[in-house]
Amino acid sequence: MTVLVAVTDTPEGAHALTVGKEEAERLRTELLVLNLSLTEFAPTEIAVVSGVDVLDRAGREARDPAVAVLDLIQERPDIERLVIGVKRRSRVGKALLGSVSQRLILHSPVSVLAVKNE
Repeated sequence: MTVLVAVTDTPEGAHALTVGKEEAERLRTELLVLNLSLTEFAPTEIAVVSGVDVLDRAGREARDPAVAVLDLIQERPDIERLVIGVKRRSRVGKALLGSVSQRLILHSPVSVLAVKNE
């Protein structure tokens, strides 16, 4: 079993990384981190995940982050849990724009742990 954390360069992404690390430790399993931001991790984030496989989003820069996560889950049958960070949005924002998090929650073939930053 592997826990996958989809991380962005936001406070929500950093919180998801911390919670994902705790979840992997609790389950005594591997942690895999997918960097969705197209930039390198900040030094404090690297310290949280030292000794962990960190993958960068592959493909063209315009590639949809949700598709990148779902493709990785399909390629890696050992992934059994996905951890993502979410932020509060208005009803109108949800209806008009949608979000990567929302699509992952609705379409992920594995359990999703969605965490809010405090």
